[in-house]
Amino acid sequence: MTFQTPPTLAGYATPVLPSYSAEDLTKGGNLAHIRLGDQLYTLRITRAGKLILTK
Repeated sequence: MTFQTPPTLAGYATPVLPSYSAEDLTKGGNLAHIRLGDQLYTLRITRAGKLILTK
């Protein structure tokens, strides 16, 4: 999988954002849990290759 660099505006710095592979997060499956504070979310990769994040 390749990642594209977002376009930049002349004279403005582009922030470097962390990038993660959904396949790595799900360890080759289609589900992963993501914790934010005391909340637990579920990341799901659909058969169509889309991502769904639910609480």
